[in-house]
Amino acid sequence: MKESAPQSCVESIGQTAGEIWHLLSNNGTSTVAKLVKEVDQSRDLVMQAIGWLAREEKIQIVEKGRSRIVSLL
Repeated sequence: MKESAPQSCVESIGQTAGEIWHLLSNNGTSTVAKLVKEVDQSRDLVMQAIGWLAREEKIQIVEKGRSRIVSLL
């Protein structure tokens, strides 16, 4: 059986960004902390994916007190 190549860092970030987008699409607005709990990835990877989505202007992030609220645009 042929081994699959390891997933690149950029591929992991993109895949996680897609997962976050789907979570927000299905469930609406969420805090960053809740997204980290719901996505089965490291906090660093989730934050990179959120940055990816923000850079592509797919989400907005609003600071509310000590929380960051993420929603789709």
